[in-house]
Amino acid sequence: MLTWPNVLSALRLALVPVFLWLILIDENLLAFSVLAFSSFTDWLDGYLARKLNQMSRLGQLLDPAADRLFILASLLGLAITEKVPWWLVFVIVSRDIMLFFTLPILAKVGYGPLPVNYSGKAGTFALLYAFPLMLLPDVLGSGSAVFIYPLAWGFAFWGIWLYWWAGAVYLRQVYNIRKTARLT
Repeated sequence: MLTWPNVLSALRLALVPVFLWLILIDENLLAFSVLAFSSFTDWLDGYLARKLNQMSRLGQLLDPAADRLFILASLLGLAITEKVPWWLVFVIVSRDIMLFFTLPILAKVGYGPLPVNYSGKAGTFALLYAFPLMLLPDVLGSGSAVFIYPLAWGFAFWGIWLYWWAGAVYLRQVYNIRKTARLT
């Protein structure tokens, strides 16, 4: 379905490797710009989908896929360039890996991926704000780090907490779906 929200999600998907390449070659201003633009389009595609009544199953799959890939690319790029510690990659990626293993359980009882919940959206929002902020001192100069890093890490820790809370909600939903399927 060719809708504005789906076009924005597809654009965000296409920008993932561009961002990763830019951060790896130390083009921090351009990487920051791509990441900030992508974060904005993440908000915009949801807004347009609701405003224009253009919500679709494709959009429900594309948007979180673009979010997950941008989070992964951001984490890897920031960790490889030593802007964030590797434990942050582990904490965030392990949640997605855990939830990946729920897909066969859901498929076995006739369900596809569960819809995104608000805790997950808020966690993704916080993480997608944290990552550009973590990159910003490389753009503005290291003197700005004393002001920007506390804000960036604040967003990161809230994002992690909300991300894992949403993961727990998903696990509970999977458990309830599986339990209900066994009863029928």
